[in-house]
Formats: sequence, structure tokens, C-alpha cells
Amino acid sequence: MKFILPLLFVIVACSLRGQTINPARLDRAHSFFGLHFDFHAGPDCKEVGKNVDEAMVNHLIDLVHPDFIQVDCKGHPGYSSYPTKAGNPVPGFAKDQLRIWRTVTASRGVSLYLHYSGVWDSRAIELHPWWAAVGADGIRSKNSTSVFGNYADSLLIPQLKELSSVYGVDGVWVDGDCWAHQTDYAPATLDLFRKVSGIQDVPRKAGDPGWREFLQFSRDGFKAYVTKYTNALHTFNPKFQVASNWAFSTLMPEQVSIPVDFISGDFSALNSVNSARLESRFIRNQGKPWDLMAWGFSWMGNEEGTQCVKSPIQIERELASVISLGGGVQIYLQQKRDGSIHNWMIPLLTEAAKFCRERQPWCQGVSGIPQIGLILSQEALYAKTNRLFGGFDKELTPLKGILQNLLSSQYVVDVVAEHQLRDINKYPLLIYPEWETITPDFKKKLLDYVSQGGKLLLIGPNSSQLFREELNVAVNSPAALKNNGLEYHQWIAELMSLSQGVVPGQGVKSFGKYYQANNMEGPSEIAATITKYGKGEIAATHLEMGKASAIRSAPVMRDFLAALVREIFPLPLVTVSGSHQVDVTLNRKGESLIVNLVNVSGSHDNDKVLAFDEVPMVGPLQIRMRLSVQPKKVMLQPENIPLKFGYQDGTMSCDLPILKIHEMVVVD
Repeated sequence: MKFILPLLFVIVACSLRGQTINPARLDRAHSFFGLHFDFHAGPDCKEVGKNVDEAMVNHLIDLVHPDFIQVDCKGHPGYSSYPTKAGNPVPGFAKDQLRIWRTVTASRGVSLYLHYSGVWDSRAIELHPWWAAVGADGIRSKNSTSVFGNYADSLLIPQLKELSSVYGVDGVWVDGDCWAHQTDYAPATLDLFRKVSGIQDVPRKAGDPGWREFLQFSRDGFKAYVTKYTNALHTFNPKFQVASNWAFSTLMPEQVSIPVDFISGDFSALNSVNSARLESRFIRNQGKPWDLMAWGFSWMGNEEGTQCVKSPIQIERELASVISLGGGVQIYLQQKRDGSIHNWMIPLLTEAAKFCRERQPWCQGVSGIPQIGLILSQEALYAKTNRLFGGFDKELTPLKGILQNLLSSQYVVDVVAEHQLRDINKYPLLIYPEWETITPDFKKKLLDYVSQGGKLLLIGPNSSQLFREELNVAVNSPAALKNNGLEYHQWIAELMSLSQGVVPGQGVKSFGKYYQANNMEGPSEIAATITKYGKGEIAATHLEMGKASAIRSAPVMRDFLAALVREIFPLPLVTVSGSHQVDVTLNRKGESLIVNLVNVSGSHDNDKVLAFDEVPMVGPLQIRMRLSVQPKKVMLQPENIPLKFGYQDGTMSCDLPILKIHEMVVVD
């Protein structure tokens, strides 16, 4: 009986289809800063809600003022942390903690979303073993449900409808989805594969005939599964918003083809800045509202399960890597096992919220100005990997190394897939980084782009071999993995990488050289070539650099790549000098051009450092921007300080004495 009166209140206040209580609540497209709490409830949770009350939620909102809050509903163990009739509840409740979150957020105009584990549902499989995905060995998974089975129709969709109608929540953030999906060898699934593919002998491992077709069948099955539950929820309540965690990010770098309302994911708890740098630069061009989640604590993921709550300055820098590219953000902290929160952690959220709100006017609703497009080829990735979604560490390492080198030279970079290059000519320079394959259609598209005046840079022997005729170079020593000494300005960086010797054809320009290890007196090979093609140019490095840079960075590799880029792209719209520890992004909002400067110095990529409370300041920085007319004013934001600037020969110049975490030079 203790749940009857609160339930009646909500039914009266909301329609049975979950209409909003307070129309001032923002949808995800208009949200900027949010909070995420979860605790992955399990069989140990016997007093859920015991220490949750309205005062706790009001106190949090009073201090942080989020646009939205996501709270626990059902985690990977599959136990629901509210008294569900459609799902599998935890053993015991002291109070309905979800009802309290909804009542307060509704009255305060804060949107409420749910953390709900999708494909990964251990309890559902325990109760319904036939819902599990079956491995190639015939063993049922203990954690991953089959996207081809009855799980969505029998549990996921009914439960999310319950949450929409009974609790009036605004949407769901489905965790454990694409990256938890696995190939399914259940008899019904294999029969379907045989029917749609025509392949009767089902492949069991990489290399078997039909393996690539089976992987694509499995990917298509996941997209059909998400489409099914998203459409069902939108039909039930058109205002209910859905995101499938990491769908259409670099974990699933495809064109958005299913009706999710927004794209979201939680970047790595460690090495978070590099994770945010990559994901933001890809997702921003997917054509959907998006946000990324920063873990409020570092987690080693080892047997100890060591956790350490991050400092405000640590979190602020991670968030800056997202908002500087136009994304929304959220911060993740864990709830206690009864659903209550740790009050001592709220100051972290308060300070981070203030940091973001100060920058919101110049970060939300911006559009990027294309400069360099670093190509994440979906086709080449899927041709190389044996995974379905995510876990592409080996395959994406070269791209990550090239990205970090370019950013360390203060280039403005987007990470782009084939489908994001419909208007390919908007990028003055495109880079194909160490991919081993290319489709004929995309190769033709790149060559047409170059012939019209575009610039294309190929990194490594595998990529350059794809354009061997167009490069007009002869290979005199086949590609081999060896210890190379890349030279730049009479200094060598030793890197173990794939390399090949080449002889340039007539009119082909040589650029740089590499030696055997550190021996500058020994024989050398040409490091890169530049070939005119139509109105444009194709440059190629004849040794790999990305993987080596990501694993063992060195200034020579950074400076060599930057110099090669300058040879074919000498006039970027903006240049920043004074420190290599600055990420630069270039956005437009209305009549303003906005140069974002993010300080990436310090130990953020050291997995031995869980938390730090100091980011070394950098500067002075010199900013140069090519403009056709003299600016009316140049302001430093969010400080709202006028910057003294010069304008000569079509170039605006100004200086920034010091960069703390994230500043914006706004040019009107």
C-alpha cells in the first residue's frame, strides 16, 4: 500500500502516456549540462531508497542546476532499482527512489532520464536462458542477450513503456548495448542468416568463408533491434527520447540509420582527454544532438577495483575537450547501494557546472569550420576487424596517433567517415591514415576531390600502395617492419614501423628521409613524396607513423608530420604558436568566429596517476587568423576582456599571455 498514493499523484499529474509535468524541461537537443548516477543494482540491494528523500534531490539541484539528470533504473546485473511489475526488481525496497527523483525533477523543471542496461542483462538470462546469445561453441552467454530473440519484446520494451507511463520520465540512456552485442549461433538465428545471405555453411571463426557476411548480418541485427525498441517507444510516447550508448560513435562509425534521438557515450575513465578528443571530433559531424559523459572518478578496472574521485580542474579540462566542439556534457558519479548519493562529491559537480555555464554562450549551438579531415574509414575498419562494435583499439591506434600529433601542432581537425564527406570540398586537406583497403567508389571520390584542387595525405605504405599509380613512385624495397630513424632538423626519432623504399617518378617531390635506427651516417630512404594530380596534390609517407606515435610519442614525429602538412596546406585559417600543449578548434556562431584553446598539458594520459589537482598553465600564445576584413572587436571569453589586435595583409593577430584550462578568442 505504501506506493499507492504516490502512484495516484503521478497518474493525475501526468497522462498515462507520460506527458510532461513542467513544460520548461529541456529536451536533449537543447540541454548542455547534466548529471549521471547509477549503481548497477544487484541481489545485495535489499533496502533501496532507504536514504533517498526529496531534500537530497532538491539540495543537489539547488547547488548544481543541471539541465537533466540520469539515474539508475537497471544496470548490467539486470536487477531493477525501482518496484517494477514489468522487469526484475531487487530483493527489497525501503522507498521508491525513482518516484522521488521524478517528483522533484518534475517540479524543478529538470529532465529525468534513466540508465538502463540493454543487451547486457544477466538476470534476464538467468531467468530465461533461451534469451541469451549463443557462442560458436554452443555455450550460452551469461550476460549478453540475443538481439534476434524475444528479449526486447518480452522485457525491454514493456519495461520502458512502464517507466514512461507510470513514472513520466523523459527518456532513456541505454547502456551495455552496441559494445555488449555479440555474434549469436542460436539455431533460429542461423536459419535467418542462411535465408538472408544464401550461405548454408555458417562460418565459426575469422577466415572461414562467409565470415565478413556473418559479421555484417550481426551488425544489421543490432540496428534492427534498436530500431524496434526505439520505434515502439516513440509510438507509445512521441516525447520519450532514446539514446543507445555509443551507437554512431567511433565504436560504431556508421551513418545514423535508426531513429535514436541523440548520440551519447561515456569516454574512458583513464586517458579521458584523448578519448574525448577523438569521440567529439567524430560525433559532431553525425547530424544528431549529442553529449559525452566524463567519469567523475578514475577506475583502474583491476581486481582491486581501485577508484579515485577526480578533482574539479581535472574534470573541467575533460569537459572542455567536448564543449569546445559544440557538444553537451554530463558527469558520472555512482549512487550508493540504496540509491542515495554521496553529498561530499557535490562540490565537484558544482564547480564543473559553473565552468561549463560560463562558456555555454560561445559553445552551445556552434558550427565547426572545416580545415583538416582525418578519415576514419568505416569500410576499411570493418574489413580489418573481427569485432562487431567497439574494442577497436588495435585498428584505431594509428588514427589516434596521427590525431594527437596534428593536435599537438595546433591544427584544427575533424575525424570523418565516408558518409560525412558528401560535401568533400569543404575540407582543404584530407588524410587517409594507415588504412589497408579502400572501396573503388571512395577512391574515385578522393581522386576527383584532388583533381579539383584538394590536398590528400596518405600515411604509411599500406595506404600509399592503394594510390601507387597516382603517386608515380616505384617501390625498390618492399614494405617490411623494421627499426627506422625518422630525421627532422638533424634530429632522429627511432620508431619500429612498416616502411618501404621508393624511387620518385618525374616531377615527384621528395620530402624528408629516414635511416636505419639512429645511424645518421648510414644509408637513408625517402620519408615522403608529393605528387601533383590535376589541380591538387597527393602526399604520402612511406613509413608508418600513427601507431608508433600513439605508443611512443616523440617531438620529431610531431614536427615532421606538421612540416609535411605545411607543404601541401600552407595557409590554414588559424594558426596558434607558443606551446604544443594546446588543442585548437574553430567554430562559428552567428557573425562570430570562435577560436577555442584547450590546455592539454600535464599527466592526463598517465594511467599511474588517478587524480591530479594542477594543470600547468601555458603561454604566451600567438594567434593568427586569415580574414578578408578587419574585425570590429576581438574578445577573450568567458572573461569578457577586449584583446588588443593587429590587422595587416588579410591577417588578424593577437596574443594571449596565459592559458589556464579553456579560453575562447571571439572575433566579430
